[in-house]
Amino acid sequence: MAFAEFGREALAAVYDRYADTLYRVAFAQLRTREDAEDAVHDVFSVYIAKRPEFSDAEHEKAWFIRATVNRCGDIRRKRRVGVLEPLDDHAELCAEDETEKTLALEALFQKLDMLPEKIRCVIVLHYLEEMSVEETAKVLGLSRSAVKMRLLRGRALLGRIEEENNV
Repeated sequence: MAFAEFGREALAAVYDRYADTLYRVAFAQLRTREDAEDAVHDVFSVYIAKRPEFSDAEHEKAWFIRATVNRCGDIRRKRRVGVLEPLDDHAELCAEDETEKTLALEALFQKLDMLPEKIRCVIVLHYLEEMSVEETAKVLGLSRSAVKMRLLRGRALLGRIEEENNV
């Protein structure tokens, strides 16, 4: 399908609505600007090619986030061992000239990298993207209790990581 057939204004509106969120989700998982941008680009390419039908805005948002999470998994599997860029290069994630905030964000991403992928994904969506337990469950195709358990385990793991770093 050609881009013109899709509708430039409609696509721009969808892109404006989801691009920032999808980038943050992808960056939290992939940790490189280029890979995160590639993941978001790939998701929008699939969206244009398939033109999925959505029952409502919540269904649409869930599809975009789920597609991004899946694409990030594909990218991670392909690279297996990769070189991560320091977060200093990604000032766009933080307010300008806020060194403390930058250091805290870098520390958070280092801790998130130590979590298993399935727990990290739930933590990112719930805490960084501020999605409710119900929204997170719907997006990831999990039960509410599974999301709650992963949040509980994730907080416990992050607490242990924090203790180990302070010892």
